[in-house]
Amino acid sequence: MLKRLGVAAALALAPLLLPAVGFAADSYPVRPIRLVVPFPPGGGADTAGRILVAKLGESTGQSWVVDNRGGAAGNIATEIVTSAAPDGYTVLLGFATALTVNPTLYPKLPFNVQRDLQPVTKFASAQYVLVVHPTVKATTIQEFIALAKSAPGKLNYSSAGVGSPLHLAAEMFKFRSGVAIVNVAYKGGGPAAAALLGGEVQVLFGSVPATLPSVRAGKMRALAATGLKRLAIAPELPTIAESGFPGFDVTSWYSMLVPARTPKAVVARIFDETLKAVRPADVVEALGKQGLEVETSASPEAFAAEIRAETAAWAKVIKAANIRAE
Repeated sequence: MLKRLGVAAALALAPLLLPAVGFAADSYPVRPIRLVVPFPPGGGADTAGRILVAKLGESTGQSWVVDNRGGAAGNIATEIVTSAAPDGYTVLLGFATALTVNPTLYPKLPFNVQRDLQPVTKFASAQYVLVVHPTVKATTIQEFIALAKSAPGKLNYSSAGVGSPLHLAAEMFKFRSGVAIVNVAYKGGGPAAAALLGGEVQVLFGSVPATLPSVRAGKMRALAATGLKRLAIAPELPTIAESGFPGFDVTSWYSMLVPARTPKAVVARIFDETLKAVRPADVVEALGKQGLEVETSASPEAFAAEIRAETAAWAKVIKAANIRAE
């Protein structure tokens, strides 16, 4: 009898609760929002996040607080957000590899990116640049491929460690081109670039800030960029995609995601506010100084589809190269 009364009471209350949920979503936000960043303070992700939250705070009328939760290749931050209440007050600053590479590299994660997160939008992206030491006798991608194939395993490339974007960019290139170049891992992108400058290795897929100044000083030679479109900061540099590998696209991007089951109205508000926040010229300039270009998604659904496609593409590369997390 008590059970039946409890069910009846719950059913009676249900219509009254639904408007309350809708009202909460419509009035969002009413308190500070936490942006969980998967890297320590001072790095590129942290800087990008702080540029963004300054504008979001102005436009939403609520503080956005950066919460740095580095470690485990971004998995710690992702787990925090997947475990949070789906109310829009805990947001993940998503990094490309953490969302599209880690699911294959770490098969026993306590969460599922595609099941437990609701993508909102990308807001910035960064390409990499394929550079070689000046002693390498190649000035184009095709010349480099011919040189590498003439001496398999003789050319070394530096990376920031197994599973890092620099490593994965090189492995994607190997997968598409069929060249055999050897990874030499260093502790970070800076040491990886220094290794090329010092002649310890011959090849590097490096970030724009780490490579272009040295390229312009004649200490490195740039062969191509890794995105689908040419770099705004170096439009003379061709892309790998236009150099014989259609569709080749290795970019790191920063994005906004919330826990799954977050109300659609809240997701839409964060989407709109993020797109508005990255439009001002001062934001574009500030991100540009970090080697980033503003790039947003057409919709949360389009961004979700992109994550699925990139995850599948990286899974093929990781399995083909037998890459294992360290």
